Amino acid sequence: MNADALLSSLRGLIDTGIAALNTALATPTGVVALCAATIAGLLIIVSSFVKTMIPLRYLAVGGNLGFLIYGALHPSIILVLLHGVLLPINIFRAHQMLRLTRRVQVAAASNDLSGVWLRPYMRRRRLRKNAVLFRKGDMATHLYFLAEGTIEFVEIGETLEPGRLFGEIAFFAPDKRRTLTARCVTKCNVLQMDETTFKTLYFQNPTFGFEVVTLVARRLLADRQRLEEMLAASPGSKDSTDEERPCPTT
Repeated sequence: MNADALLSSLRGLIDTGIAALNTALATPTGVVALCAATIAGLLIIVSSFVKTMIPLRYLAVGGNLGFLIYGALHPSIILVLLHGVLLPINIFRAHQMLRLTRRVQVAAASNDLSGVWLRPYMRRRRLRKNAVLFRKGDMATHLYFLAEGTIEFVEIGETLEPGRLFGEIAFFAPDKRRTLTARCVTKCNVLQMDETTFKTLYFQNPTFGFEVVTLVARRLLADRQRLEEMLAASPGSKDSTDEERPCPTT
């Protein structure tokens, strides 16, 4: 009896579904609603196989639009409200990631090493004069952007002015250890990004990560060139006929 009852219920559901389908196909509005729901459902299924965030957002936007059309033509207040809320969120997130990618690409193309394009994704931190942001040998858990003040790298006696990104080399190093000590010469306003946030941005949009690595490589090349110029200008540098001294940054 239980099996017969289950089969009977299943047949009833199938008959109800077929009847509803026939009713929907009987009018142009119903056909449009059904097509919209079918396309939206397919987009949701495809999105489950997507690994990066921007295509996922686009698929989500398409799904929201499809279910909105279906909910409006085949009246369903719940569907209209749900996808009416999700649609602007997905559009905003997709736009946000695209804007970040464009900023990084522009920075890479113009050789802008300041990192100002990362500011919306960083947290502010205020430091007093003589405060040590990190010491040589510390684990590199953040990269930084100096918004206000002056930072000194103690071991080499160089200072950093506002508007520059720093701390990113050790952030990507295999041992993740700081090679210099950063001390605040004045009161400083520093923006910082942790590894988790950076990885989130990277996995949401791999183009972002690739462009950041390009910028880091350019910073290393700039440091190497600066070191070579210092060695060439130093009194103890070898003559041009001597064998070139290996650069410690390679």
